[in-house]
Amino acid sequence: MNPEFSYLSEVSAEKGNLIKGLQLIQEREGYVSDDGIKAAAAHFSLADAEVEGVLTFYAQFKRNKPGKYQISTCDGTACHIKGAPLIQEWLTTALGIKSGETTEDGLFSIETVACLGCCSLAPVMAINGRVYGKLDRKALLKIINEYKKQG
Repeated sequence: MNPEFSYLSEVSAEKGNLIKGLQLIQEREGYVSDDGIKAAAAHFSLADAEVEGVLTFYAQFKRNKPGKYQISTCDGTACHIKGAPLIQEWLTTALGIKSGETTEDGLFSIETVACLGCCSLAPVMAINGRVYGKLDRKALLKIINEYKKQG
């Protein structure tokens, strides 16, 4: 097994523990890479394709390395009514990526979530857990540009 994934030994190698193992990889790495798939396949004595099948079935798993700044856009009812689709459109235009993608420079990634629990601030987004609410295009672009300056 790849020594980089030696922490998988914390999970019993029974095939029924594959999801636990994949969750551990994602927790440690931020996503499940091709190397992570190979390590999980070796640990659980499965084919790479079987592990990939589980990864693609469950939406909780990420196959792309997240950016330094992970943007979560809320698409819950309140946010959707108050402009969440526009927030997503403005982010796509400003960063050149859609939900589920990471910028080439590795700075930003976007994911759409069902709810951030800040309905009174709709529409909202969070960057690395910090919530920004009552967004309009000008405010969103200002926030993104501040993060770009930080690098």
